[in-house]
Amino acid sequence: MTASVLRLAAAACLAAAFASSATAAPEDRNARVEELLSQMTIEEKAGQLNFVSIVPVLEPAYEDVTRRIAEGSVGGLFNVYGAEQTRTLQEIAVTKTRLKIPMILAMDVIHGYRTVFPTPLAQAASWDMAAIENAERVATVESTAAGVNMIFTPMLDVSRDPRWGRVVEGAGESPWLAARIGEARVRGIQGADLKKPDNAASCVKHFGANGAVEGGRDYSALDLSPRALKATYLPPFEAASRAGVRCFMGAFNATDGRPTITNRHLLTDVLRGEWGFTGVVTSDFQAIKELPDHGTAADLADSAQQALVAGADLDMESRAYVKEIPELVRAGKLDVAVVDEAVRRVLRLKDDLGLFEDPYRGATPDREKREIFTDAQKAAAQDMAEKSFVLLKNDGVLPFAPDVKRVALIGPLGDSAADTLGPWAARGEPNETETLKQGLERRLGEGGEVLATHGGAVEDSTDEEIAAAVETARRSQAVVLAVGERFNQSGESAARSELGLPGHQEKLVRAVLAAGKPTVVVVFAGRPLALSSLAERAPAILYAWQPGTMGGPALARLLMGDVEPKGRLPMTFPRSVGQIPIHHEALPTGRPAETPIKPFTTGYGDSTYGALYPFGYGLTYTSFAFGPPKLDRERLAKGESAVVSVAVRNHGRRDGEAVVQLYLRPKVAEVSQPMRTLRGFARVALKAGETKTVELTVAEKDFGYWKSETDFGATPGPIEVMTGPDAANVQTTTLTYAP
Repeated sequence: MTASVLRLAAAACLAAAFASSATAAPEDRNARVEELLSQMTIEEKAGQLNFVSIVPVLEPAYEDVTRRIAEGSVGGLFNVYGAEQTRTLQEIAVTKTRLKIPMILAMDVIHGYRTVFPTPLAQAASWDMAAIENAERVATVESTAAGVNMIFTPMLDVSRDPRWGRVVEGAGESPWLAARIGEARVRGIQGADLKKPDNAASCVKHFGANGAVEGGRDYSALDLSPRALKATYLPPFEAASRAGVRCFMGAFNATDGRPTITNRHLLTDVLRGEWGFTGVVTSDFQAIKELPDHGTAADLADSAQQALVAGADLDMESRAYVKEIPELVRAGKLDVAVVDEAVRRVLRLKDDLGLFEDPYRGATPDREKREIFTDAQKAAAQDMAEKSFVLLKNDGVLPFAPDVKRVALIGPLGDSAADTLGPWAARGEPNETETLKQGLERRLGEGGEVLATHGGAVEDSTDEEIAAAVETARRSQAVVLAVGERFNQSGESAARSELGLPGHQEKLVRAVLAAGKPTVVVVFAGRPLALSSLAERAPAILYAWQPGTMGGPALARLLMGDVEPKGRLPMTFPRSVGQIPIHHEALPTGRPAETPIKPFTTGYGDSTYGALYPFGYGLTYTSFAFGPPKLDRERLAKGESAVVSVAVRNHGRRDGEAVVQLYLRPKVAEVSQPMRTLRGFARVALKAGETKTVELTVAEKDFGYWKSETDFGATPGPIEVMTGPDAANVQTTTLTYAP
């Protein structure tokens, strides 16, 4: 027998032994946790709180970690994947250690494991909760088949500065929309029963206000009031907590001068006290070790004590807990009861995952082959991609006519697999990714031809390369310009101070447009870019984001009109960097902007105040007329709800899908409220010429607001009820709240 077969046989026996000693009764499971806790030394307790990264290809580090696992000083690993690899490592924990406690095995699976879906911000553009939940279901099935039992996602940082590279990982600028997306993603990962081997624990990140960055820079923070935190940045996390998420990851930054990982008010008073969260809190990568750099801790021991007392259970890769906790306890500087409570939460999560019954959760090489990168999973990825694309402009170019057979594909991103996948692509393989070029070639078939030329690189182009691109355009019937960002120009540590097209791509676009061919600019990017010049010149602009494994065929189908554009923007697109931050929840001012520009009003002397493309914006291949909102009542008493009706007519020649968006604003409030806040939406499919009425509900909680950090409620009086296709194009009626 081979070594791997012997390991699998031994693992089967071990799993049976665990199963025979484990019952499903909650009281028995709690008793098991308490029994284990009572047997632990302080070193073993600290070991359970030690969350370590492992990279198998780095042999010295790998050998060090496996030795520490055997010693009982590692409670969880991350950056680990593959059924055989995870079984080998888990086997060390459950056979070599004194108490044989299995490990948490975690991984960043941000938008798919092997079958890579569009990036999270792109998924948010779908405004489709069922599709988003299904994307997480696929990612989790694949991840768990590879032995992963915890996934570091979703990221629910409200993001209003597109200079910040990590906007690509989030759900955009709306706390309400991010909350709905967070709920869907947690459901998709954890399912109804965490013990089922194809479910995993979701670790939502980055709790606090990691998106409240200064100047778009990673790891920085604005100084926010407690009320601003409650109103804007915490709602998505509270929604995830209500949805049953089992892990929170603290933010790196310090929104009140205190790094989140040592902010007891947030980690304990709010998260555990107000919200009733009973799961595990982990630090981010080396966040505890970095506390002296913030100037809030003296050394590693001080850092460990502060973080644990604040409510951080797991220390990710700082190795501060495993090193410092035993001595802190012995010196009387740390109460062992604080340590016990953190260990108890970690053990309960392991129990709830079913690790004591089966440490491997059924992950085998055979299951891994069977459940990863299937045709059904690839079809789901393509469907998600088709729903995420946002049509920003169309002067009749799209969809291409059926007789278009010779298409020029110009630009550095038309046949770039890695850039199609996007950042944080987990185990996605570029050689398994279908690019736009491949998608067009397949869609056009034998009678078609794709004339492809790069026109230079993302970062640079020569005059000769641009001239060759123009010549290619002249020989075509229609042109697709594939421009934007490379995959590594968005993501963590990828802040940008300028948001135009990188390199000489703007020059390439202008030269090709001058050829006069029907042209669509397809933009690949992880964030909103400032596209004012492009918007003036290009006849059609399609925002493709970074669409993942099946991005190419999805784009080809949309360009040729096989499917309709359905995406709507989850973030406002600025005209220039100078407008940032710009978002739909802007607060009013006593001197609002006016058009034409007047002195002594808010705005700019050299540009308009409005966005290039507003939040919620997105065109289709047809056109819709939205009627005004109509209420079923004029006054709303406490505990009641009102129904808002909106008639929508498709007055184009194609079938399509409208998205009716609902925004609210108390006209008079104790604290100044945003001009409009998203509080609902509804999709409606309409055949050409068809009219339907959409109904949306308004309740007190929808127009309530945080008057202070501790006081949430609604103010009696008029409530503006706004509906329309996006945040900038609404019609308004008034509902009176009279409790």
